[in-house]
Amino acid sequence: MSTPIKYFLLALIMVIFSNCCYSQIEDGGTHEKWEFVLEDTGDVLQLALPISAGLTTIIKGDWEGTKQFTLSYGTGFLITHSLKRIIKKQRPEGRHLFDAFPSGHTTSAFSGASFIQRRYGWDYGKWAYVFAALVGVSRMEGPDGWHDLWDVLAGATVGIGSTYIFTTPYDQSNYNLNFSSSKDGFLIGLNLKF
Repeated sequence: MSTPIKYFLLALIMVIFSNCCYSQIEDGGTHEKWEFVLEDTGDVLQLALPISAGLTTIIKGDWEGTKQFTLSYGTGFLITHSLKRIIKKQRPEGRHLFDAFPSGHTTSAFSGASFIQRRYGWDYGKWAYVFAALVGVSRMEGPDGWHDLWDVLAGATVGIGSTYIFTTPYDQSNYNLNFSSSKDGFLIGLNLKF
């Protein structure tokens, strides 16, 4: 497991632990403690996933990946916030806010998760998608219930879609050197990728 992902998981465990042990519920008892922990975890993950994706490109020296991540994340951000202003869907539970569709938290989380998966493979991507799905659940099931299922699915679609437009898989090797020997001689092969 790469170093940025290890630090990310450690930070996530610390946030969840601190919320479980020390948070105070001051809503008059209408919500359970797990709902607050879920919402706070979603708030952290919606930033932690794209930050982890961006840091991974920098730590690996993958400057093409940094460019692709910037383009995909920026596109997802612009599409999401444009749709919020165009569609003006009311938030659930009778709130007088008209920016529910699509979920920005979910777009951010799935943009980071899908970039990790698309660029670096399913070994890292599967866990990133699990955390992104947790963000989606937190937006529907947290104590504030900011979104419904359609808002979350639209956010995930925008995040994943923008990533797949701009991101290509990471190929570290541009060449492959082969060597074989037999009693008759040696064979050296060189394959270059352009």
